[in-house]
Amino acid sequence: MAIHNLLNGQFLNRSSVIGARFMSSWFRNIQPAPKDPILGVTEAFLADQSPNKVNVGVGAYRDDNGKPVVLECVREAERRIAGNQFMEYLPMGGSIHLVEESLKLAYGENSELIKDKRIAAVQALSGTGACRLFAAFQQRFHPNTQIYIPVPTWANHHNIWRDSGVPIKTFRYYHPESKGLDFSGLMDDIMNAPDGSFFLLHACAHNPTGVDPSEEQWREISSQIKAKGHFPLFDMAYQGFASGSPERDAKAIRIFLDDGHLIGLAQSYAKNMGLYGQRVGCLSVLCEDAKQAVAVKSQLQLIARPMYSNPPLHGALVVSTVLGDPELKKLWLQEVQVMADRIIGMRTTLRENLENLGSSLPWQHITNQIGMFCYSGMTPEQVDRLTSEFHIYMTRNGRISMAGLNTGNVGYVANAIYEVTKST
Repeated sequence: MAIHNLLNGQFLNRSSVIGARFMSSWFRNIQPAPKDPILGVTEAFLADQSPNKVNVGVGAYRDDNGKPVVLECVREAERRIAGNQFMEYLPMGGSIHLVEESLKLAYGENSELIKDKRIAAVQALSGTGACRLFAAFQQRFHPNTQIYIPVPTWANHHNIWRDSGVPIKTFRYYHPESKGLDFSGLMDDIMNAPDGSFFLLHACAHNPTGVDPSEEQWREISSQIKAKGHFPLFDMAYQGFASGSPERDAKAIRIFLDDGHLIGLAQSYAKNMGLYGQRVGCLSVLCEDAKQAVAVKSQLQLIARPMYSNPPLHGALVVSTVLGDPELKKLWLQEVQVMADRIIGMRTTLRENLENLGSSLPWQHITNQIGMFCYSGMTPEQVDRLTSEFHIYMTRNGRISMAGLNTGNVGYVANAIYEVTKST
């Protein structure tokens, strides 16, 4: 018995040593992830004690006092749904009411495609979640395809398709010399891509450049994509926020629909309703017929199930209440116009300030671009000088968030930009 206990004790000690060694090594080789470039800008801004500091890196709307905004239509919707006794799970596909209103907003109030039930659609976790769902869908059902992404694009697009296991290719989009669209390069890349490729397109207010194709250019892009048998996925994060008109901002999508494309569409209500933290969006896929739409929707729900099971309720109630009530929708349209007009006004003011300072550089691209961001053309070194000398924070690619400008700081920012660029 003594020998047995001794051997048993030695075995337990040895097992403990082995177990401890494995447990201590599970995460030993994991290194800290690189900081998100945009979130890193905000962290540096918050740590700066200068009274003159300005953050033009943030991708969220601010009023002319630099304060976050909650739209009155959202406040009223919240008052109406306060005390709602329904706090159960939504279905895997989310709020039916939200999806219905989202489709009308994007495809048209009286769209025959909606009436014919040809659109498979589910509520998504804002635009990011909608893109992620589609990427997983693409990988599952078209595993031998790739996604073509514009250069440049929102950085997270690369993360989304990479983590979904979809090979990423790029196509030319921005023309640095003109600070506009590289239309010929874009068209060549569409033509030279293998037939039946997937193309990611920004429906309006391209992030980060603010450069959008003209209506005629969109028609040519649509024709070329159709001729090659490509599938277009639109990321529409700024409907209404770009021009102030949701109809105008959906023009690219309507052109593709008129041309007979099947499309994918990721919608977000972060910017145009200020619901950044609610994560409300919609993913829709236009199919050949109603039967196909049922099958596609069922597969999208199946993909969502192990990701997050079902989407959140509160934001969906807010959006569906706003869009589903004629008076609240009218108020929203007024408020989104105010936001868009303020951004457009800041573009004009920034350009005028730079020109009045006597800058020898052309600045018309500031007003030619549209939406939340301006691709200024400044170099990383010039951006570094803006931060170190003037306490102005933005991403090093020179992207300016126009929402960070207001009547109190636009002159200061213009003067700083003039100083760091005047020797160019």
